[in-house]
Amino acid sequence: MKADKVIHLTLWHGVNPPPNRDVFQKLVDKFNQSHKDIQVDAIYAGQQDQQMPKILAAVVGNASPDILWYNPATTGQLVELNALVPLDEMLASSQIKDEIDPSLYPAVAYQGKTWAVPFATNNVGVFYRPSLFKAAGITKLPKTWAEFREVAKKLTRDTDGDGRIDQHGMVLPLGKGEFTVFTWLPFMWSGGGELVSKDSQNAAGVTLENNAGAIAALQLWRDLITDGSAVLSGPERGYETNDLLAGKVAMQLTGPWTLGEFQASGIDFDVFPIPVGQRPATVIGGENLYIFKSRPEREKAAFKFLEYAASEEFQTELALGTGYLPINLKSRESSKYQEFVRKVPQAKVFLEQAKYARSRPTFPGYNRISDSVGRAVETVLMGKSSPADALKASQQRLDLIFK
Repeated sequence: MKADKVIHLTLWHGVNPPPNRDVFQKLVDKFNQSHKDIQVDAIYAGQQDQQMPKILAAVVGNASPDILWYNPATTGQLVELNALVPLDEMLASSQIKDEIDPSLYPAVAYQGKTWAVPFATNNVGVFYRPSLFKAAGITKLPKTWAEFREVAKKLTRDTDGDGRIDQHGMVLPLGKGEFTVFTWLPFMWSGGGELVSKDSQNAAGVTLENNAGAIAALQLWRDLITDGSAVLSGPERGYETNDLLAGKVAMQLTGPWTLGEFQASGIDFDVFPIPVGQRPATVIGGENLYIFKSRPEREKAAFKFLEYAASEEFQTELALGTGYLPINLKSRESSKYQEFVRKVPQAKVFLEQAKYARSRPTFPGYNRISDSVGRAVETVLMGKSSPADALKASQQRLDLIFK
């Protein structure tokens, strides 16, 4: 193979935490070693909230990457910008199509077409420190919101007797970024709320004002703060788990992507499902791989990488190294992955909770909706507004944009 025949592809991603990035890079290296005619250059482009302006600037300036790793919420916007390659034809002739968990396809579809291949999936649960539960005399895991609030109170303790609280029950995400919204949405759904009124496929259908489930979910989070049971994360750093690892907090909302980090730390940890308001709920997380329009031969080469990333081998290695749930059904059933679940039973909580998981909207304007929801959560957690008033203000902001 002559050097000038090699197709060099650029892939932008935001894989976190750093140990997960190393796992991903090794898998990319493996692809490059076995495909001499295609070389993928994987570039860490920052946290997803930071990436969006770069992505849009790249699209407008004709400087897009060949492949983009991103959450499904951006699909509609990129389709409207005519930036993406629809993948239905390529998928139709690929064996990978039937190996992908069918429940993930709605999150990569928009206007009747498929725009991405799932990269990995996850959902949100409550990680906790069993040793801290035991020390506080808690023998039963909380299943309802009321029990959750009680447990958080019991876990908020002055452990060294100096009159100052040095262990809080919970950490909640501060900021209006997507991570805050992502971890809050399961509570809104569990409280009986909907983000979008039935059958609406556009941003004008978002109903925040007088949304009883949303008000209840915001009130619960605010109650945890007013009880003194919850502390706020650093601004836009709700995904960092240092305080849970250090035992400064006993519970945190996060997902299976932190399983690798927790295992490596050697501390005691476990997971329970999101406590229930009216119904069980969690949110589908994870990212997809999109192909940007370029030239047919580049697009075909990019799809080869997508097939590899969705394959049983890649998905199993990614899951074992990071804790992400495999999107490939053969991978989930493989003896290697089943052995991993036996060793890391926390992964099972996420696999079982997946049946209650819901995805965020894929239509254009989701980033504006997320920003408005995030503002409401932030103002309530900061004690600047009541849940009903904060949601009303967010609705007014959205109505100005979309109605």
